[in-house]
Amino acid sequence: MKIFIILGFSAAIAFTAVFFSFLQIGKDTIFEQIEDNCIAKAIHKGSSLVDYAARNEIKRTIQGRGIATPTLLLAFSKFPEQESRDISQAAERMEMSIQVLKQKVCQKRKRSLHPTDHLSADLLTMIANISGCLPYMLPPKCPNNCLANKYRLITGACNNREHPRWGASNTALARWLPAAYEDGLSQPRGWDPSVRYNGFQLPSVREVTRKIIHAPNEAVTEDNLYSDILMVWGQYIDHDIAFTPQSTSRTTFLSGMKCQMTCEKQNPCFPIKVTTNDTLSAGMDCLPFYRSSPACGTGDHAVLFGNISVLNTRQQINGLTSFLDASTVYGSTPAAENKLRNLTSKEGLLRVNLKYYDNHREYLPFTDQIPSPCAQDPSASGAERLECFLAGDSRSSEVTSLAAMHTLWLREHNRLARALRRINGHWSAQTLYQEARKIVGALHQIITLRDYIPKIIGPDAFNLYIGLYTGYDPTVNPTLSNVFATAAFRFGHATIQPIIKRLNAQYLDDPELPNLHLHEVFFSPWRLIKGGGLDPLIRGLLAHPAKLQVQDQLLNEELTEKLFVLYNNGSLDLSSLNLQRGRDHGLPGYNEWREFCGLPKLETHTDLNTVITNHNVTEKIMELYHNPNNIDVWLGGLLEDFLPGARTGPLFACIIGKQMKALRDGDRFWWENDNVFTEAQKNELRKHSLSRVICDNTGISEVPTDVFQLGKFPQDFKHCNNIPGMNLEAWQEFYQEDERCGTPKSVENGDIVYCSESGQSTVTYTCHYGFQLQGEEQLTCTSKGWNFEAPVCIGI
Repeated sequence: MKIFIILGFSAAIAFTAVFFSFLQIGKDTIFEQIEDNCIAKAIHKGSSLVDYAARNEIKRTIQGRGIATPTLLLAFSKFPEQESRDISQAAERMEMSIQVLKQKVCQKRKRSLHPTDHLSADLLTMIANISGCLPYMLPPKCPNNCLANKYRLITGACNNREHPRWGASNTALARWLPAAYEDGLSQPRGWDPSVRYNGFQLPSVREVTRKIIHAPNEAVTEDNLYSDILMVWGQYIDHDIAFTPQSTSRTTFLSGMKCQMTCEKQNPCFPIKVTTNDTLSAGMDCLPFYRSSPACGTGDHAVLFGNISVLNTRQQINGLTSFLDASTVYGSTPAAENKLRNLTSKEGLLRVNLKYYDNHREYLPFTDQIPSPCAQDPSASGAERLECFLAGDSRSSEVTSLAAMHTLWLREHNRLARALRRINGHWSAQTLYQEARKIVGALHQIITLRDYIPKIIGPDAFNLYIGLYTGYDPTVNPTLSNVFATAAFRFGHATIQPIIKRLNAQYLDDPELPNLHLHEVFFSPWRLIKGGGLDPLIRGLLAHPAKLQVQDQLLNEELTEKLFVLYNNGSLDLSSLNLQRGRDHGLPGYNEWREFCGLPKLETHTDLNTVITNHNVTEKIMELYHNPNNIDVWLGGLLEDFLPGARTGPLFACIIGKQMKALRDGDRFWWENDNVFTEAQKNELRKHSLSRVICDNTGISEVPTDVFQLGKFPQDFKHCNNIPGMNLEAWQEFYQEDERCGTPKSVENGDIVYCSESGQSTVTYTCHYGFQLQGEEQLTCTSKGWNFEAPVCIGI
């Protein structure tokens, strides 16, 4: 496949000059200034710069005795699926080609173009085609069969029939406000140090961290209402709906300099300025930072596909589906899903680890990338390696608590699939897989909207921004917003404890499993497998409070000074990464988002004091930012006083609430929507909870009724026998073979799903990843038998 892509790309460049003569030239653009015979050369140069940098990307190899650098670990956690990488590289080719075309080398008038000068629609369309972007900018072809109406596509595409890309994986994040770039198109705020904002230079994000955000581990205040598992669920759900791939390159496109070795701002490097006495400086004046990949067709004044008036500012990609659909379990692309499924199973199971078990319970499989950059047990022999876990999201090994949550849902899927097989022995493996997936997705939605979000934004904001469900609304765009993914939902970083607790069956400290600092469990699957398994860790999450988000104790030092550190090989700073990412993504400032939410704009220091009661903090803010309009939105939202009964202030409650309503109302497969589940099935789903999932998939016998609510053992815990759950008999299907047609023929390298449309029996055929269907995909039982011959699956 790759050979054909390369040949096609080369052929496209070779024939560009020929095809160019047939394109109409717009007289009101700079198109006419460009020499025809130079276009192919310019596009080739721009594309080659990106491809060369991508080929020289840092190899995810292990240094020394299996110890990876924090930068490499961050790159690994942000490493997307192949499809996302292809899209990212195509977008970077397109962006760089446009930059080269705007240089005077390809113009009759030897002048450089201003960033806001635009190219014609025809030229941009050609560049999109040659760069490889065009296929990703066109709407997907939606299947029209009963299977597509019964189960959501793994990519999230075609959820909305009129807007099939809404909410789909590998599409651009949504903009709720126009982007705020320094040059109006793609350069982040703070890129050019000479640019002033309200008369002042923006502060270095690392300086903001050190003076406002950083809190010593011992200064942390514990939450008196909520348990540590509330924080873990927030991180886990964030990884279900948001993943922004970094650039495909770790070196500058123009000069080929490694981002780790230069403090020059040159795409994709956007280094974070530090002082030489900074604990993270390592003798450099900056920390490396890689920009997020652009979405195809952004970063230029574009006139694409008739959108003549569009200022097409740089936008970023969401590599996942926006929907609450348990992509953490199943992936967001067919290739990822294929890796995760056990296709030899007749029960529709997911793959599990075949080497290690947790008291006969399943672990996640290991990634097929060997060696992976995950830390190894220092006491183990060199021959024994425990690689990073493989799950629906590449960040599953970031911390052990997150890996535990992924493992819990792997077990729940397989438990459900086996139980459904016992109830419906006639179901195919594909039906069992899809029905279990559908239930798991519904449970993710229920736990998030019913149990989690009201605690985060409070009852008043929930009623104001979300309210009761009234059904699917096809006019609502569920696509995840940039501000939600890059700022608002990162509030949870301020709720992370610096200590990981592991408790015994009596919920007491276990001398054999001592407490661990957070930096000791980064990318360390061995800590889970060799450290007692899931049970001690989950007990610690249930009985240990979350960190309280306090205005002068935002992020603990495990995150600001020791992020992704394995032993003594450098570190990163999560809060600086968050602030820099917001600028990279062109997020408008704090005050603009307050106006968006209908909140009063804060013009003065006195105004700031009305929403942030710790006035020592507001003094520091004004000392660094000088003007409330300059404040980064993540910082401003994080510092606001909580709303009543909430763990966020009014701004983040607004953004989170609006986004959750869009994810619910704009999802055709939302669990409460008509015809997604039967009424009997909905009633059973309502009985279920995360408490029940823990009971069913661990050796833990006593849990709180609401796992997010902090309680004391034993008085606030219940035995699992008293924790309600769903009865799967509501899914029992009384099958009677149609005498006219009999059992349809099975298909090798594929599967079948029975459906019923307009009172007729139908069967839909699907092929495994890497195969395509030859023949009719849907057969209908008629008076003369099946209306078509069964298709076959052939390799591609």
